[in-house]
Amino acid sequence: MASALSPPRVPKPKYALPSHYHESFLEKKGPRDRDYKKFWAGLQGLTLYFYNSNRDCQHVEKLDLGAFVRLTDGAPSGSSRDSGTYFNLVLRNEEIKFKVESLESREMWKGFILTVVELRVPSNLTLLPGHLYMMAEALAKEEARRALEMPSCFLKVSRLEAQLLLERYPESGNLLLRPSGDGMGGVSVTTRQTLNGTPVVRHYKVKREGPKYVIDVEEPFSCASLHAVVSYFVSHTKNALLPFLLDEDYEKVLGYVEADKENGESVWVAPSVPAVPGPGPTPPTDGPKQPPPTSITPVSSQDKLPQLPNPDENYVIPISDAPAADYVNGDVPSPGRLVIQKPKKCHLAPKVQAKPPKPPIAPKPEPKGLSRGLARKLVFLPTTGLADVTAELEEKLQRRRAREHSAGLAEDQRVGLGAQRVSQVDPSSKN
Repeated sequence: MASALSPPRVPKPKYALPSHYHESFLEKKGPRDRDYKKFWAGLQGLTLYFYNSNRDCQHVEKLDLGAFVRLTDGAPSGSSRDSGTYFNLVLRNEEIKFKVESLESREMWKGFILTVVELRVPSNLTLLPGHLYMMAEALAKEEARRALEMPSCFLKVSRLEAQLLLERYPESGNLLLRPSGDGMGGVSVTTRQTLNGTPVVRHYKVKREGPKYVIDVEEPFSCASLHAVVSYFVSHTKNALLPFLLDEDYEKVLGYVEADKENGESVWVAPSVPAVPGPGPTPPTDGPKQPPPTSITPVSSQDKLPQLPNPDENYVIPISDAPAADYVNGDVPSPGRLVIQKPKKCHLAPKVQAKPPKPPIAPKPEPKGLSRGLARKLVFLPTTGLADVTAELEEKLQRRRAREHSAGLAEDQRVGLGAQRVSQVDPSSKN
């Protein structure tokens, strides 16, 4: 029986190794590390990248040399090891210790770091002519790179905003580049230092003359890029001025390390983000196009009209329970409100009980107060019936008053006749 054919293997794409000005093994110890950890390190631009091995494409750590202060030599205090294989990188907010394999490797690392930071090949290191030539090539690449990008301390802010930034974040640096206000493509340099407890703010003008930048000082100095302008201020102030650099180092692409099953190498994978599908089913591509669905807006309970009262029940909906209609004209009554016309005169209207209705549904509990409408149900009496009852009551009242009046007259006559008879019987009463 023939076996099923297996699908052909698709080779995974091989990622090109990053290019560096200089790379080799380095043992690194940060301020929070207990011991040195070995990495494959590479210098590119103003960033020092660290990898787990020399075959990895994605770094695991990195250091920004924009906060560079100085380099120092020497083994850790209390150590009897060879001090020629140790050097320290002092940054603005921390100090990193390094250990290399030889004195030559230490001088090479120090030379390349100083070249990209100061934009010049150092002359005070123990280096061979070949090493100096490699650093000169790195210097040319770095100058070309910086000519195409803005330095990290360049911010599009005004003069006042630059002063406020330097005042608010003194630990982030004291030198800031900003656009010039002359509209000629130049830049301005704002610095802030402290002299005997008093802040001193200075502004310098940098003119644009073709591809060059000219620093407008007593002896104008020409620079090939804005990075060279920053290096001029740093080097001519003995590192008293440091570029302004906020700590906003975040990655933009999500990636992960995946092991290759064939050769066991680790590969950094950055999957592409799929497009987020919209809600609803996906229409077929080869079938007929369906018309777009009609949007149906649900009708809320507040938009529904109130139900009409049952004619067999003598109850009306309280005004507070009816939804308030929004009208432009304020004289239009609410649809849920019943208007009861008042009679012209109603002097003594006794309570009239209606016939017992059918057993109604138990009404909802009403609030104790009368702040939002009637507190109890009102007895529904038609307007015509109320007028008839009032007329009938008035007629009965008039009849009763007439009878009382006639009875009062009869009583007065009877009392008068009685007094007459008494006077006739007793003649002495005349005396």
